[in-house]
Amino acid sequence: MNLVSLNIESIQLGHPLPFVLRGADGALLAQKGYVIRTREELAKMVGRGRELCVDTDESGGSHRAYLAQLQRMLIADTNLGEIAAMKMTAGEQAAAGRAGKTLPDWPELQLRATQLLRSPSPNDFGGRFQALHDELARHCAQTPDATLLALIYLSAQETRLYSATHSMLVSCVCMVVAREMLSWPSGRLQQLGHAALSMNIAMTELQDQLAQQTHPLTSVQIAAVEDHAARSEALLRHLGVADPMWLEAVRCHHHRSPGPLAKKTEAQQMARLLQRADIFGARLAPRAARWPMPVTAAMQASYYDEDHQVDEAGVALVKTLGVYPPGAFVRLASQEVGVVIRRGTTATTPRVAVVTNREGMPTGEPIPRDTGMPPWKVTGVVAFKDVRVKLSLDRLLQLV
Repeated sequence: MNLVSLNIESIQLGHPLPFVLRGADGALLAQKGYVIRTREELAKMVGRGRELCVDTDESGGSHRAYLAQLQRMLIADTNLGEIAAMKMTAGEQAAAGRAGKTLPDWPELQLRATQLLRSPSPNDFGGRFQALHDELARHCAQTPDATLLALIYLSAQETRLYSATHSMLVSCVCMVVAREMLSWPSGRLQQLGHAALSMNIAMTELQDQLAQQTHPLTSVQIAAVEDHAARSEALLRHLGVADPMWLEAVRCHHHRSPGPLAKKTEAQQMARLLQRADIFGARLAPRAARWPMPVTAAMQASYYDEDHQVDEAGVALVKTLGVYPPGAFVRLASQEVGVVIRRGTTATTPRVAVVTNREGMPTGEPIPRDTGMPPWKVTGVVAFKDVRVKLSLDRLLQLV
């Protein structure tokens, strides 16, 4: 056991611990994934253990990631206030073999987005928001399949950081669809990405709460959900946003407005695509009271409009992502189960990494399969809850 003392200010309240916490004598204080919700609870934990420590033999990877992040900030001459506010993150970046690039730290992006959207301040919102958006936009442009894989995979299991993860997914889906299928210009792509990422900013904390709530919504919660689009627009104006297209798309993103895109204004077109992607992402995500829906059900909900007619924006989404998008689990003709890692030449022939064999046993390492070949044809989807294998997202991303 190799214990290293931790600064309690580096522990983020309300979020899963990225590693096991121990006391000065090595006694277990909290398991990895435990959520410390209040300062009082943290103080009691310190009292029991005399100080908070991490065993680097036990949790070396995540602890090294934390130290590396701190070192990068110091090298970059980050101001002391930002260093003090830095939180531990669960992700450890890995090298993406073939390209020699560093994979995005998706857990860190989830935390950044959550902190920004839960507690936005006019003093620094513009810069922090633009930096987050630009990083997501870059990943969408350079590695769209890997980006979709990461966010769809994370969305299928996320409840504590639901709102920010959902907003990132919707933003990235919209930008990929608008670029690849609708050929919208770069300026509209940025406005669309901005609107999707900020559409729920007025109820980020409430959304996270509702994802873990098992009882029906109260009348106050229902009212907050129903008027969140208008409140989000107002909050964005307060935070300094002046782009009328961005603001209108946020205000209208829950409007029931079926019909051809050509008959809508540009802002209304953005709002419609945003709404379709919002529906898709919401059905993929779990709640405390229900499992996530199968990806095919999420696709179908996006494909048909309020009048049960084919929706133009929904069609663009399905054609772009495919029937089995990256991050979905599927069963093959071989009876193997795999996760889609990239889109194929057709909507029904994605590239898959097999994770369980025909007997249902884990394969150990994911095995790539080309579902365009008859032995590995996709025969159906598999619910996330039915996949009994613990997967490394970074390892999957290296296969894309």
